Amino acid sequence: AGADDYLAKPFDEVTLLAMVRHLLRTHVTQEELTRRLDAAEELGLTDLPPGREKPPRIALIAPDLATGLAWRVDLLHQIEARMLVIDRGGALDRWAPGDAPDAFVIGANLSHERDGLMLLSELRSRLATRNAVIVVQDSANDPGLVPSALDIGADAVTQGSFDAEELAIRLDHLIARKVEIDALRAQVDAGLNLAVLDPLTGLYNRRYTETYMRRVIAQANATGQPFALMLLDLDRFKSVNDRFGHNVGDEVLIETARRLHANMREVDLLVRHGGEEFLIAMPATDFDAASRAAERLRRVIGERPIRAAAPGIEVPITVSIGVTVCTGAPDGTHTLQGLIAAADRALYTSKNDGRNQVTFADNAAA
Repeated sequence: AGADDYLAKPFDEVTLLAMVRHLLRTHVTQEELTRRLDAAEELGLTDLPPGREKPPRIALIAPDLATGLAWRVDLLHQIEARMLVIDRGGALDRWAPGDAPDAFVIGANLSHERDGLMLLSELRSRLATRNAVIVVQDSANDPGLVPSALDIGADAVTQGSFDAEELAIRLDHLIARKVEIDALRAQVDAGLNLAVLDPLTGLYNRRYTETYMRRVIAQANATGQPFALMLLDLDRFKSVNDRFGHNVGDEVLIETARRLHANMREVDLLVRHGGEEFLIAMPATDFDAASRAAERLRRVIGERPIRAAAPGIEVPITVSIGVTVCTGAPDGTHTLQGLIAAADRALYTSKNDGRNQVTFADNAAA
């Protein structure tokens, strides 16, 4: 009937809150991809690839081979899929692009108590499997396992004896949602790669920023949620080009982009704003969250030099950051130009006060 999940009575508040957090994360991811797709369509980039047509691949990781084979037999009566029975090592193999399973069913207790959650965490951290559907099967009915598994990244937890019918229903729903989200990602990639990506860093360029930010501002105006915008500028970057040459300077920009991207949320937008300047937009972000994020990004850029491809060249680099945080304005007074100007003034203060620091604009209310 359209439900995303359910809880059977009796249940505790901790489990309920963990489930709500999980559903909100999923909703925010899908909403963000839809916003980016809408922006691409506004730019006239609408050639969209189709979704998945083949049966899904489901990997079963049980405490032992016999249990895994029994799961497979029961599930094949309930769902059309290609099923693999593998162990922990097989789950963590280097999957070729496109070959990773669409879904994993993991026993909560494989060799040791709750070691299935460690495998869950590993799968979520790897590029090939981080977007897979993951269901944890807890035969021991561990009362504290559900919130832990959901917070680590499980899409669902089934408890008690193995119920192939319930699991098949969950997998069918979760895989259908994954196909939809994967299609959104592919659509965004196919459209935006054509015109709005910076060829050096692979980040979005300035052309995309205005269309995207118009939607962020509109959402904030409608919901009253705060959002943040940052400008980051590499300190003394001209001296890097002068001393090491433009090829090394390009390597510094590429590695800076990589470090920034690796330390942001999926819902945040990272843009090469021009030259050695980057812009980050953070929807649904208040002052405290923006402050933590800005300090984290400042540290990851400056904590170690950037090693160039040429032997013996290591480039120390730091970044100055200006941040503005705004709440929605129903009267529509926020403009991208005004937000960038506020962040730019804060960035200028960071530069003047010694560089390698974060400054908030005057309108950023704590």
